[in-house]
Amino acid sequence: MGKLLSNPKVLFAAVIAVAILFTSVLGGALGASFGLGFLGGPIPLIQLPAEYIVEIGSYQLMNTFVMFWLAILVIVILVFLGTRNIREVPGRWQGIFEAFFEFFIDLAEKAGGGRKGRMFLPVVTTIFLGVLFSNWLGTVPGVGNIGRIETVEEFFELKLKKEFQAEGDSKLAKELKKKGFVEFFETYSEDSHVAEALSVFFSEHGEDKLIIFSGQSGVGFITPGRGEQWKVRLNQIVEQPSDLTDHDQLETFIQQVEEPRVLAGVVPDEEQEWTAQDVEDGRVGLLVPFFRGASTDLNTTLAIAIFAMVSVQVWGFSTLGFRGYAGKFIINPIKDPIGSILGVLEMFLEFVKVVSFTFRLFGNMFAGEVLLIAMGFLLPLIGIIPFLGLELFVGVIQAIIFSVLTLMFGALAVIAHDHGDHDEEGHEAHAPEGAEAH
Repeated sequence: MGKLLSNPKVLFAAVIAVAILFTSVLGGALGASFGLGFLGGPIPLIQLPAEYIVEIGSYQLMNTFVMFWLAILVIVILVFLGTRNIREVPGRWQGIFEAFFEFFIDLAEKAGGGRKGRMFLPVVTTIFLGVLFSNWLGTVPGVGNIGRIETVEEFFELKLKKEFQAEGDSKLAKELKKKGFVEFFETYSEDSHVAEALSVFFSEHGEDKLIIFSGQSGVGFITPGRGEQWKVRLNQIVEQPSDLTDHDQLETFIQQVEEPRVLAGVVPDEEQEWTAQDVEDGRVGLLVPFFRGASTDLNTTLAIAIFAMVSVQVWGFSTLGFRGYAGKFIINPIKDPIGSILGVLEMFLEFVKVVSFTFRLFGNMFAGEVLLIAMGFLLPLIGIIPFLGLELFVGVIQAIIFSVLTLMFGALAVIAHDHGDHDEEGHEAHAPEGAEAH
């Protein structure tokens, strides 16, 4: 150890590393408790559903959807690089793809009993590459730190729609979406259900904190140095109206939502650093990231799971025929009562596999996203570095698990239920080489 420290280069690197660590600690959440926290940013809102970044007519373009198609674009570019100039002596990109496909070809042939196992390759390799790059792109630094600003007005609309839906009043929820915040309240200000929902809204969300972004641009950044102390509570900028039927109160309420200002007599809390002028000159709202890891959206993982299991059923029917494959699940209860019960369980397990696929991938990737956010908040600059490596590794593992399980389920699907069974053409159906019939 002493010899290493005597080396000027090693000593210099050690000093730099300690300095960065010290700066990171002081600039993060720990330093903020001592009045520092000069590198910390506000904690972004963590929620399960994907958020829309733009409305195209009645269609809402989701941030996870954009990321998924970005992953597809990356795959297409890499495939183009690997196949644009195929030679007997492969270049770098061609060599990578050859090694990749040789691995999966060997795996598919072993699982599927020879060359016929190659029929699994298009689906299995597509799932592997899609899941892999969807996972990896979600860990790129900067993803989640830039996006559009969801205004206070949008915040009200979203929460009130959920409140109306929770109360079973779908008409008001649809009207709020159709008319927009201002026209809706001008139209339904005398409706008692609206007043009740607004009261519940303030009781549940009045203490919610919104971010003060600098400038009036609709694009927001999570910038270092503007941490939690640059958030403003909703009840500091919007006052709950006591009577919506009072025209003056209604106009004041609408104006406060459209153009947030600090209410008269309200002063920032001790831990807050903003002033009334900061709120007026800036833009108050929540950040909706332009990009978000596709696998952190339950809809994405469910879609991939459905695609995988539908492919498994197609392989089973195309290989064994309708009677041969359906015979695994539908068995005459008179001739074989136990077998008929097992068949029903087998059919149920096909649906369970979809659920298992969906939540395994979603749970791992969403938890990883939350972990990176937490570490970036606690230790800016260096906190996420070791966990980025971990997330890259987890992304590979999840892609392998998803694709290999699809391959295994496909191989089992093409195995005849009974070696004595015959397919629709009257030929004896045999299990693939190296696989066990069940």
